[in-house]
Amino acid sequence: MEATITKFYTAFQQKDYETMASLYHPEAMFKDAAFDLKSGKEAGLMWKMLITAGKDLRIAFSDVKADGETGSAHWDAWYTFSKTGRKVYNSIEARFEFKDGLIYRHVDHFDFWRWSRQSLGLTGWLLGRSDYLKNKVSTAAMKGLRAFMAKSADKA
Repeated sequence: MEATITKFYTAFQQKDYETMASLYHPEAMFKDAAFDLKSGKEAGLMWKMLITAGKDLRIAFSDVKADGETGSAHWDAWYTFSKTGRKVYNSIEARFEFKDGLIYRHVDHFDFWRWSRQSLGLTGWLLGRSDYLKNKVSTAAMKGLRAFMAKSADKA
């Protein structure tokens, strides 16, 4: 399964969202501070949206570990947050579960307050530890994904 994780992040580095999507089980789940997705199709479309919107997106990954059922990796992302034009560096810990050789559960964890300070400035500094801002960011992210899926020929 280390090969699956490595293939996933290598595709991410190459902005190959189709390969990334192909590595998710149809019944996969993805979760982070912004997204709570219930299918591999949704997860694939999320990566497509983020990659196509992130013109200066750059990632690096390391510490890939896996056995037959679970895995983990560390990855870093550098990009400009489209809503504010602010530069962001995000450090993420990823956890995976596998089914039928594919990613079945994918959870990314990062320091939301650190991210919000970079991406939102003073608002993130003041409210980044609050559930209010976390919920607002998640609602906006999911709304953006739904709009992207509605415009996409690859609807979930």
